[in-house]
Amino acid sequence: MTTTSTIAEQVADYHRASAGQLPSEVAAAFTAEQRALAAAGEPSGVAQPGTRLPDGELLDVAGQPATLAQAISGKPAVIVFYRGGWCPYCNIALRTYQAQLVPALAKRDIGLVAISPQVPDGSLSTKESKELTFTVLSDPGNQIARQLGILTAPSDGTRAAQLQLGLDLTQVNADGTTGLPMPTVVIADADGVIRWIDVHLDYTTRTEPGQVLQAVTETIG
Repeated sequence: MTTTSTIAEQVADYHRASAGQLPSEVAAAFTAEQRALAAAGEPSGVAQPGTRLPDGELLDVAGQPATLAQAISGKPAVIVFYRGGWCPYCNIALRTYQAQLVPALAKRDIGLVAISPQVPDGSLSTKESKELTFTVLSDPGNQIARQLGILTAPSDGTRAAQLQLGLDLTQVNADGTTGLPMPTVVIADADGVIRWIDVHLDYTTRTEPGQVLQAVTETIG
């Protein structure tokens, strides 16, 4: 897994390659949702730097009980919230983080943890197929996303479009709901205190590795 392109460049390439492949009504539903999300602005109640990183009853890729605190093990960490292995934008971001972010963080003894609401089997598939070496956790019920204030859900139009494509979030998510985290990157220090948070309303965009590393330098050292 090697890539030197930015996430934005890879997303642009994906859009060019997939142009015209979706049914027109499906593409229109996704476009309308993205515009609505951008117009809504950042939600109120998003966790702020200086607050403690929340935790919950999570599952590892084998379906065993886990917590975020256990995964971090008392070290500074970068926590990535993604929608699921079914999301092409998430897969682009995870591949890029693996190639460009994980090695740089390892040199500073900083871990990376990726969290989604999908069932553990889905997390395992994502971990294996994308050759990820960092920790992947399932958050049934979006416990952490809800506490961070980054929980959302697809609109009725988007839900119908997803079903038309064969994606049923109630079957993909561990708790049988359609809740999804807004794509978010959190930096926490060794004491579990949030030092930086970057929330993306538009799920086609992501925090670039360079932005994460700059924030790590500025907040963790």
